[in-house]
Order: sequence, then structure tokens, then C-alpha cells
Amino acid sequence: MLVRKAVVADAGAIASVHVDSWRTTYKDIFPQEFLNKLSCDERAERWERNIAEQHVFVAENNQGEIVGFSTGGKERTGRYENYTGELYAIYILEAYQGKGLGKLLVKPVVEVLKKLQISSMLVWVLEENNASNFYKAIGGKRVDAKEEKIAGKRFTEIAYGWDNINTIPT
Repeated sequence: MLVRKAVVADAGAIASVHVDSWRTTYKDIFPQEFLNKLSCDERAERWERNIAEQHVFVAENNQGEIVGFSTGGKERTGRYENYTGELYAIYILEAYQGKGLGKLLVKPVVEVLKKLQISSMLVWVLEENNASNFYKAIGGKRVDAKEEKIAGKRFTEIAYGWDNINTIPT
């Protein structure tokens, strides 16, 4: 696997991973109708902007296909003085999950945070999402929870945090 900084030309592939992974990860959480309406074209436009404005990284398989991505930077709300960095998103195609790719995608985000003189980080994840186990396994501690309304349903999002990003195994 190769993990590298994303370029604008990757936006379409990132959008495809984003939509595909939502459809598999959230199939038993969100209504199928909502998942069916997710649009790669709309997401590609958003990812073009994100790549230009954020720190976005992609994982490529041996055939050069993008199979996962991550993005992160400064914590977005300013409400968490003990967690000044944030892992905004990490998504991996289902066939590539559970093979260590998550750690590989967290690593460049952590490196960016260190360059920004940020030593702590949090990530938000739906409580029903099995990815919670990944964040716990790499040392994330539950630091907050909030209610969100998505697709007409109420969900709980959990924030997992690291006081010291140097402790995250990569």
C-alpha cells in the first residue's frame, strides 16, 4: 500500500470511496433510500475543495487504485482546549478494512498536526459505527458525545481523543 498526499485529480476516486464506504459501513444504520441517493459527482466537487483547503491523504493498492483516504487538521469548533487537532474523516473500502490501513492513514494526519505544533487530537464517530473499536484500539478515549440528526433520524456521535498524539501506534 502506498499512502500519499491527495491531489485534485484524486477527487473523483476519493468521492467513490466515500460513497461506497458509507453504503457498506452505514447499511444497517441509515435508511437504504438515503444511502442510495448519495452522489459521487456531488462528493467529487466537495473533495476538490477539500483537497485544496485541507490536509487530505489517499491510500492506493498495488494497482494504483485509491482504496481509502483520511483528512485532518486543527479542531474545527474551538470548544475543546485539550484537543486542538482533529481527524476529520477516514474511510476505507470494505475489502481493505481490518488490514492495518487505518493506522497507515492516521499517520500522515498525525505528522501534519505535529508540524502545526498540535499535540492532541479528537475524532467524531457515530456510536453505532464499528470504527469505534479501531479508535479505542489505538488509544482513543471517549471525551464527549452529541446528538445529530441525519437522514431524519437522531444519532449519537462520540468524540474519541488523544491527549498526546505521540502515543498513537502507527
